Amino acid sequence: MRNRYDLKTEISLALLPTTIMAIVLFLLEAYSKQHLLFASLASSAFLIYLDPQHPTNNIYTLAMAQVSAALIGIGVLKAIGPGYASAVLAMVISILFMILLNVMHPPAVATALTFAFETGKTLPLFFIALGLLLLLVIIQKTSVWIISRNVTKKPIEKL
Repeated sequence: MRNRYDLKTEISLALLPTTIMAIVLFLLEAYSKQHLLFASLASSAFLIYLDPQHPTNNIYTLAMAQVSAALIGIGVLKAIGPGYASAVLAMVISILFMILLNVMHPPAVATALTFAFETGKTLPLFFIALGLLLLLVIIQKTSVWIISRNVTKKPIEKL
């Protein structure tokens, strides 16, 4: 179980990922009209808020899983064309890749699907959005560290 904080602190921790994802959504809407890409990145942002210390949310895992999923999706799309077969193959290859390299980040599966369904030229924008998410990981980990240092620990009562 993750540490729970008071409501004010929980809202403060959730505000940053929400703001970052609103910026990402604005960028996606303004430059590419690619709404599907937003779904996997928003899921990543929520996981980062939920537990920034979890191995799924470390910078290496997040970057490797998301970038490889995007590249796998594009590769499968180029190899066999758009459609459900591409999406399934991209999903399976992405999951195998994450398992083999121990970089499990579940929202990356949606990234593979998005790119396999011929979503247009969104890779540069995807990298910008991913960069914002990686920055978010650093900020969230720092925030949790600061909060945990300032929270007074209550002694455990004996039964």
